[in-house]
Amino acid sequence: MSNTLQPARAAIATDRKHLGDTIFTAMAYGSGAIILALLAGVALFLLWQAVPAITATPESLPGGKGFIHYVAPLVFGTVQSAVIAVAIALPLSIAIGLFISHYAPRRLSTFLGFIIDLLAAIPSIIFGLWGSSVLAGGVVPVQQWLHTYLGFIPFFAGNPSPSGRTMLTTGLVLAIMILPIMTATNREVFMQTPRLQEEAAIGLGATRWEMIRLAVIPFGMSGVIAGTMLGLGRALGETMAVVIILSNTGRYNWSVIETQNADTIAANIARQFPESSGLDVNVLIASGLVLFVLTLLVNTISRWIVGRMTVKG
Repeated sequence: MSNTLQPARAAIATDRKHLGDTIFTAMAYGSGAIILALLAGVALFLLWQAVPAITATPESLPGGKGFIHYVAPLVFGTVQSAVIAVAIALPLSIAIGLFISHYAPRRLSTFLGFIIDLLAAIPSIIFGLWGSSVLAGGVVPVQQWLHTYLGFIPFFAGNPSPSGRTMLTTGLVLAIMILPIMTATNREVFMQTPRLQEEAAIGLGATRWEMIRLAVIPFGMSGVIAGTMLGLGRALGETMAVVIILSNTGRYNWSVIETQNADTIAANIARQFPESSGLDVNVLIASGLVLFVLTLLVNTISRWIVGRMTVKG
């Protein structure tokens, strides 16, 4: 009797397995569809609210010269602050990730990993308050030194700010903010390097640094790029820290040590939105649409780069 029931039980188990696969597949596709629907909904809302500002006459918009003239300095300031932050955080995140994954003792690496994860949870307004009250004053001598010895470079030209609340300070604060997420990504991808590759490099006579340079870094390069783009995306959209530190001048300025700097899109929206009404609200939403497109473009390019590196690898 038991022999005759075994095929039936096996069939039932197979049907249950197929049912579980079907449910999981449906949930996965449904989740992906929900994300795309939400993204499309946000994009349509921004576009719908931005049309009045885009089609309005230049005289009716802030500055009186049209929407492009209004948003261009904001885009410049957004990109400038994000690039400064990534330029500072990228080498530090790689160095810290390599130290945790390949140099630090096990207990120390575990402790540092917890600290990095905790830093990522600190609210941005705390970083902004610290940057405005502590870091800004400490950066003043550095800015004066940069102006004295590197003033021939446009980034350090002009009169250094006596308060230290400049684009350089903003970039430093943003770098500290995005450093945890970039470091955590680099740490994890470096730790995923195949052990056989590392042992093969050591066996061929390579030093630890040569092993890292020839085996670990090439293997984790796609992850480093992905982590960098995650940090860049957060730096592009950061609001409160920039609002607290940076003054709003609405102008282009390549120098990062002067008081007058270009504002960022997110910070400008946070400053202006509470007191805006009518067409001014549409202008701010239109600038938010520009930031949305800029962030989406950055993420798309990063995915394309990572995809190409994965295929080549």
